[in-house]
Amino acid sequence: MTLHAASREALGLAEERLGEVLADAGADAATVGDELLSVVDLLDAEIGLRRAVSDASTSPEARRGLVRRLFDGKLSEPTLKVLDAVAGSRWSSPRELTDGLEELGRSALLTAAEKTGNVDTVESQLFQVARIVARAPELEAALSDLAGPADAKRTLVRGLFADKVDVVTETLVEQVVRRAKGRGVGVGLDKLVKLAAERRQRSVAYVTSASALSDEQTAQLGAKLNDIYGRQIALHVEVDPRLGGGLVVRVGDEVIDGSAAGQLAALRRRLARA
Repeated sequence: MTLHAASREALGLAEERLGEVLADAGADAATVGDELLSVVDLLDAEIGLRRAVSDASTSPEARRGLVRRLFDGKLSEPTLKVLDAVAGSRWSSPRELTDGLEELGRSALLTAAEKTGNVDTVESQLFQVARIVARAPELEAALSDLAGPADAKRTLVRGLFADKVDVVTETLVEQVVRRAKGRGVGVGLDKLVKLAAERRQRSVAYVTSASALSDEQTAQLGAKLNDIYGRQIALHVEVDPRLGGGLVVRVGDEVIDGSAAGQLAALRRRLARA
């Protein structure tokens, strides 16, 4: 998510407020996350309301008052406090306000997963969902279809993953599908995997191996990557026999290709230059 300066400052203030709210023993992080994302859906659907909440020509008090009139009694008080911070700040555009609000909702849900000790599970499930979608082009096309009814796509997601994944995972996946906006569900899911990993101050290494790795091999690879990058690395492993042998590791934009296919391709390039 790319934000302009004003929006970055507004999001920072809202994130501080969210942290304060969720630190309160009486706050339910999952409820706050769900409610914030429900507001995102409303603002996506109501252009006039989105503009009114982000209108810099009106006072912060007026914008906060508007939000309170709309949602008081419908949303929990912790969520309303976060919305106070969002509405009271200056955003660069209505769209960036909505994107920032989505970021806050996701953060609250991942906090809920942390509090229940499920953030590792959520990250792993998000990765698996992302890979399922990546391997099924027709599924990704259906979920990313701008003309497709939101309810139909939500039903498809629930039919595929309900009762199979953590409720936080399902909620996050549904949100990506609802807001794909032509950007592709796969891209959004990959961003969620990275976001979940960052919550544990880790980076994600996407590992493709020619054969399944044993627990010992996985642990050794993880330790080696931790040493290389100087930080904890979360491993997500896929098996692809087409590699012929070895493995390929991608961390961010960096690719370490130790596969037989990759070595053969490198040899061919060297011979072509000779």
